[in-house]
Amino acid sequence: MSDYQLKTLQAGILLGESPRWHDGRIWFADWVAETLYAVTEDGHSTAVAKVASLPFSIDWLPDGRCLVVNARAKALQVLAEDGSLSLFAALDHACNEIVVDGRGNSYLNCVNFEFPGGQFRPGFILLVTPDGRVQRQPGELAFPNGMAITPDGRTLICAESFNGNLTAFDIADDGSLSNQRVWAKLDGQGADGICMDAEGAVWAGSGQRCVRVAEGGRVLEEVPLDLMAFACMLGGADGRTLFITANEWTGQINTDHPTGKLYSTSVAVPHAGFPKSR
Repeated sequence: MSDYQLKTLQAGILLGESPRWHDGRIWFADWVAETLYAVTEDGHSTAVAKVASLPFSIDWLPDGRCLVVNARAKALQVLAEDGSLSLFAALDHACNEIVVDGRGNSYLNCVNFEFPGGQFRPGFILLVTPDGRVQRQPGELAFPNGMAITPDGRTLICAESFNGNLTAFDIADDGSLSNQRVWAKLDGQGADGICMDAEGAVWAGSGQRCVRVAEGGRVLEEVPLDLMAFACMLGGADGRTLFITANEWTGQINTDHPTGKLYSTSVAVPHAGFPKSR
């Protein structure tokens, strides 16, 4: 394990999620504040848009359009430069996370029960094709959360927060998923948001830490935190900055006490795969 120096880029966040590196800034969603932020590496933060949804998440199509998963509207939307939202695809379910591959296929997952407090049901993944068709994919997942895709576009990895699995699927030429299997299993707290690096390892938020794990489950690195890590993303000018959204967590969503922070720290191996670090 290595020593990491954490830098706080933004504090006063109610519930930070879905970090993405794009156009020289780290973007993230504050679910409770219903605000999308973009933050420079020196900590200058801009409120980019209001999204009236908890949860919501973001990623970019290869053509540069920003997609927003709006759970409240049950829609995948396109964010315009003026902050307005237009429909890309209507959804039958309130979805959680998104990852977009190099061909413009969007993968969204659905927890499939009310959280917190609802009766557990297995979740699943939806494929939204570049022309807006929505196709439910096979497989059941125990609270699907962050997702990443390998650089060759052939494997999708999804964090299952309720069982600690990082679960992989093969991606076919038409974008469909198959061959569900455990890629790695994390001890202790299940994983939340994830990203990949150029050595094929996954960084995952897992309790009060971010861990870098290899296929098979060996933990290679660990960044300890004073808050619960909700998600992480590699980016920065050289792809070697790990950005982490972290928050206090009691099992309930706190709507009036902003404990969240956006951290950054330097790592040795740069970003690879998807979500794309553009």
